[in-house]
Amino acid sequence: MYLTTETKKDIFQQFGKSDIDTGSAEGQIALFTFRIKHLTEHLKINKKDRVTQRSLVRLVGKRRRLLDYLHHKEIERYREVIKQLGLRK
Repeated sequence: MYLTTETKKDIFQQFGKSDIDTGSAEGQIALFTFRIKHLTEHLKINKKDRVTQRSLVRLVGKRRRLLDYLHHKEIERYREVIKQLGLRK
């Protein structure tokens, strides 16, 4: 499996407040970004996989909504997440 417990802990430790803080917006955005990158690589190989394509679109929408929430609540945290993850906007 591509997303192990250790990988999740590392992501949440780096972007959240701690490795057990799974509910912070920054941690969730980082986790979604990791999953989006993985699914994008999968779709480069399997171009006709429509189920994965739909999952990717839904995941991108979830990440966008979380980024919008963070943008409206605390702009500095939003800018920091965008910079750390290398997302454009």
